[in-house]
Amino acid sequence: MDKQRIVVVGNGMVGHKFIDTLVQDASADKFDIVTFSEESRLAYDRVKLSAYFTGTTANELALTDEGYYQQHGVNFVLSDKVVALDTVNNHVVTESGRQEPYDKLILATGSFPFVPPIPGNDQPHCLVYRTIEDLESITESGKDSQVGVVIGGGLLGLEAANALKNLGVETHVVEFAPRLMAVQLDDGGARLLQRKIEQLDVQVHTEKATTEIVAGETCRYRMNFADGSFLETDMIVFSAGIRPQDELARQYGLEVGERGGIVINDNCQTSVDNIYAVGECALWQGRIFGLVAPGYSMAKAAVSHISGGTGAFIGADMSTKLKLLGVDVASIGDAHGQTAGAQSYTFNDEVEQIYKRLIISEDGKKILGAVLVGDVDAYGTLLQMMLNDMELPENPAALILPAVDGEASSGFGVDALPDSAQVCSCFDVTKGQIKEAVANGCTDMASIKGTTKASSGCGGCTGLAKQVLDAELASLGFEVKNDICEHFAYSRKELADIIRIKEIKTFDELLTSHGEGLGCEVCKPTVGSILASFWNDYVLDDQHIGLQDTNDIFLGNMQKDGTYSVVPRIAGGEITPEKLIVLGQVAQEFNLYTKITGGQRIDLFGAQLHELPSIWKKLIDVGFETGHAYGKSLRTVKSCVGSTWCRYGVKDSVGFAIEIENRYKGLRAPHKIKFGVSGCTRECAEAQSKDVGIIATENGWNLYVCGNGGMRPRHADLFASDLDDKTLQQYVDRFLMFYIRTADRLQRTSVWLENIDGGLDYLKEVIIDDKLGLAEELENEMARNIRNYQCEWKTTIESSEKLKRFQHFINSSDPDNKLSYITEREQRRPATKFERIDIVEVTD
Repeated sequence: MDKQRIVVVGNGMVGHKFIDTLVQDASADKFDIVTFSEESRLAYDRVKLSAYFTGTTANELALTDEGYYQQHGVNFVLSDKVVALDTVNNHVVTESGRQEPYDKLILATGSFPFVPPIPGNDQPHCLVYRTIEDLESITESGKDSQVGVVIGGGLLGLEAANALKNLGVETHVVEFAPRLMAVQLDDGGARLLQRKIEQLDVQVHTEKATTEIVAGETCRYRMNFADGSFLETDMIVFSAGIRPQDELARQYGLEVGERGGIVINDNCQTSVDNIYAVGECALWQGRIFGLVAPGYSMAKAAVSHISGGTGAFIGADMSTKLKLLGVDVASIGDAHGQTAGAQSYTFNDEVEQIYKRLIISEDGKKILGAVLVGDVDAYGTLLQMMLNDMELPENPAALILPAVDGEASSGFGVDALPDSAQVCSCFDVTKGQIKEAVANGCTDMASIKGTTKASSGCGGCTGLAKQVLDAELASLGFEVKNDICEHFAYSRKELADIIRIKEIKTFDELLTSHGEGLGCEVCKPTVGSILASFWNDYVLDDQHIGLQDTNDIFLGNMQKDGTYSVVPRIAGGEITPEKLIVLGQVAQEFNLYTKITGGQRIDLFGAQLHELPSIWKKLIDVGFETGHAYGKSLRTVKSCVGSTWCRYGVKDSVGFAIEIENRYKGLRAPHKIKFGVSGCTRECAEAQSKDVGIIATENGWNLYVCGNGGMRPRHADLFASDLDDKTLQQYVDRFLMFYIRTADRLQRTSVWLENIDGGLDYLKEVIIDDKLGLAEELENEMARNIRNYQCEWKTTIESSEKLKRFQHFINSSDPDNKLSYITEREQRRPATKFERIDIVEVTD
């Protein structure tokens, strides 16, 4: 029996998915497959295209190779575009003149970037962002450009902006709509996304319609806008949306939609029965699906129909989770609340820069949609609850309240999901299929990926897939691995042991010996913290670059307007008049908002990036050091005046607090650490709400551990009584190093204690009774950490190379002149959005 000839036009992600699905099908031996690509390479991952600018190679982006196609008998033709279609005689014609007959034709031609019809859009350095070749052109243009503009503030536009930023050019985004990602985000989510992006020195210009591109005065080009304003730039990247690549269908009689797209039915057949269309070129029930997962579903439906199956394409959810310019963003379902009767819960934390909105039905029983910016941990749960029509809990707001200090977030667990719940939309993998894979011997994410392909596409489902894996392993009686991420098959505790025992000093060394891949935003800062905890190297040493978040990178806390706060260490809250005067002088000179913190320190707000070294130098010159307010480290040791002044004080709480703070300053840990020292049981220093609390008695010091404030306060537990100075110090050394060794990532001491088997009694056995024989070792580790302490501010200002990072713009030391302030209570503060508008109007 002759084989059917299948011709696939287009070898992008969806075209390859069709081929891959067909060759794995039981009927594969009935077909001969030929695929044509107008590009010079086989299918690659366009979803992760921006990784090309951070070192990922074209080979690493590849989804297949010649060997795989040859193994499965797939014939492929590269760099030869199909330009003609004969639907009567069933053959296609390529640009080179090649004719290829077919029994079934698959159009997987995808889409092309839309370039607005702006006069001047075809000049050199006016580019698009779609293929690896486009990225190579952008890279070349970047070598000869200082300023770059992306036209388009959608998903691809922000990816393109990230590419320009990675090239080191001053980056701008120009968007016609009034907000970024107008399709996916509501006003609140878009506002926060814009704020976070602008804090990364990417300027956003919304409600701008470009009328022409002409020669510039200070740059290569000048973009004139309809409102009379303009922007000068050296290069322009168009990413203003996509259009379906449907020219073959239009020219040769296939039905297309009024606004483009090849019309298909549920089997993905076009108006000609033996021709199918899949992916972004296809129009199903009036809709174009611009994500890869729906394209994969179409490919599977087409294969099913061709091979005699019953699978069909019935639409697709367009929810998405991604990271744009380092900002986590997710959109689910009806993100704009347009459903009749829709209600919403909103959580907006301007300090931590987190925005969440949950849209629910009129009767309050079902999720309709959600928007998440800054914290997308709830994405998997919310998406599954919506897709599976699950009823909301009694307090739906709990689903978007953030996890606090290492606590598990509120909401449903994976056990509540039905087996039919789709975990991986790229490969249509259900919870039931993952459970089946576990039952058949898969015990880690690598084997789950290999067996089901879950999380091997865009990666957005990795967290949920891991939860299903862990839950199923636990139900079957297996020990559940607590791997920190896909790059390290170890928990934080195990990584800490490896680093300590093998004396590993860098992330690259650890990755080479015990990991794989390139690392991610989870493992890099975690390993960075562990390295600092044990070796206490300079945090901005070249070998540690890339492991820190924004605060650590610039040794200061970034504020909502993109400026920084400066917090010098004031041990025990004690400060001389001379130092107090200098703080006032610095605040006055740099016009900084000044506030005394809850930890008895002085916080100076509003310093621009380029001002930080100058401020640090003035403070260091009079004896101040960094207060590490930006790090997961010892923050403060709060004290009362104790016996020095107070008539009730029984011990010198200030002196001991200063000694304690100077001992542990700079100590990096899984989370921030706070101390308190009270001179008597009246507890003016509130020591019992701290990670380490010390209270004076007539017989010595009482030691309390594992308390914290925050959204879920916890009183510290009495750990030991009537201690002398030396013994207390030994216990604290051991306690802190044991916490550093064994706690999970971002876990406060309070949650750590709650998760320790045996609780406080076990902790006493380890620290006081030395049950594990670790006491001396823990003390020695602390002593080494103390010996290696250095003031990071001082080290930085002494390095001309490190100081280069403290400027707003590439190749320019100019300040950021776009900041707006309001004077209130005789100090300046950032202007709100509406106040900024008033300021502009007055200025104009």
